[in-house]
Amino acid sequence: MSQANAPPHELKRILTRRDLILYGLVLLGPTAAYPVYGIVQQTSHGHAVLAYLVAMTAMLFTAASYGKMSSAYPSAGSTYTYTNRALNTQVGFLAGWAMLLDYFLIPLLSVVYAALTANRTVPQVPYAAWAILFTVAITLINVRGLRVTARAGNVMMALMCACAVLFVFLAAWHTISQHGWAGLVQFRNVYNPAEFAVKPLVLGAAIASLSYIGFDAISALAEDTIRPERDISIATILVCVVQTLLCVLTVYMAALVWPDFQSYKDPETVILDIGALAGGPWMLGFMTFILLVAALASALTGQAGASRLLLGMGRDGVISPRIFAHIDPRYSTPVRGIYFMGAVSLLGSLVLRFQLVVELLNFGAFAGFILVNLSVIRHFYLRQHQRAGLAVLGSLVFPLLGAGFCTYIWLNLSAKAQLAGFGWLGCGLIYLAILTRGFRLTPRSMDSLAAGDLS
Repeated sequence: MSQANAPPHELKRILTRRDLILYGLVLLGPTAAYPVYGIVQQTSHGHAVLAYLVAMTAMLFTAASYGKMSSAYPSAGSTYTYTNRALNTQVGFLAGWAMLLDYFLIPLLSVVYAALTANRTVPQVPYAAWAILFTVAITLINVRGLRVTARAGNVMMALMCACAVLFVFLAAWHTISQHGWAGLVQFRNVYNPAEFAVKPLVLGAAIASLSYIGFDAISALAEDTIRPERDISIATILVCVVQTLLCVLTVYMAALVWPDFQSYKDPETVILDIGALAGGPWMLGFMTFILLVAALASALTGQAGASRLLLGMGRDGVISPRIFAHIDPRYSTPVRGIYFMGAVSLLGSLVLRFQLVVELLNFGAFAGFILVNLSVIRHFYLRQHQRAGLAVLGSLVFPLLGAGFCTYIWLNLSAKAQLAGFGWLGCGLIYLAILTRGFRLTPRSMDSLAAGDLS
């Protein structure tokens, strides 16, 4: 069937592996380590490099699970689709509901941060005006399709890469001028036996994992991808590896410039102080601008991924198919889902506090990660009996390790985040009970119900 005659609920397959990798890197950002560097460095007792390597190991297990599930079910919906097919429809609904929280918060958090940054730079323009401007711009770009989103992402990615390279260069120049070439090799910035302890390292890795939140959105673009069975898996793993290289290089060079992690005045913004120390006031201004660009890039790609998750849930009738399963014939995009996400980001940016949004971000993400890892075990190990030789690693060992690490992080979130997160899941459970008429129906069998009196 040609793309011109494609059914109204199908997306055009236009994305290549390169597009997927770029999408993932833009969503995560080469400057992702900047906001959390000081916190990771202090929490891990000066072992930010090791913390990122530990976080990468755990995220790679989960990334491999997303890749395996995308090969089995190459369709939109990502976490929701995988758990729905591999576990059961009700768990799939709750997984999708949990990930909705994460997908809502990524663009929302980015809009809030961008608006706050712009308001501090140009205080004459009120915060609300910046929030409206950024939300409208991001929404209109996404409505015109992923090709336009990818082009905008190219520009944003180039700016962020320029900042990352410049920061490393200036940090190296500053170190050489202070300590000579030998100053670039400081093993204590990787491992310092006087400060090392396992528990602080693991806690630092848990915080460092924030730099990877959103990589799973690549799998949500399976129906936009030309060869999803192969490219989704490769792109997801490569994005995690490249992201780690960028973060490790950043935190290592930052520690060279400011080695005393106990003297940070404000850990959340110390990266800007380090940039100013290495490059002067102009570098401080440039890094502030880049963090603004990174926030907009994350909001742009996050909104695109969220609308695809809504599309997958809308097709199965667990949310209104009239709204969320609609695809615009002109741009081949789920425009109603995009508009809905724009409204959520705008409303949330005006009424929610930044700190609460940050605390909630990990709850939905790691709940989904746990269920996807378990889905791999159910589908490949239990159903398809992939247990011979090395196959058992991908079907059981790796996803079990990924689920274990994610569960550890999930259970160590703050009490406030857990209260709000479980409250969100409780609302989802109530909604599911209504949709299934007291769990007597399955979400998959309620298409006509959702299209009728509940739509």
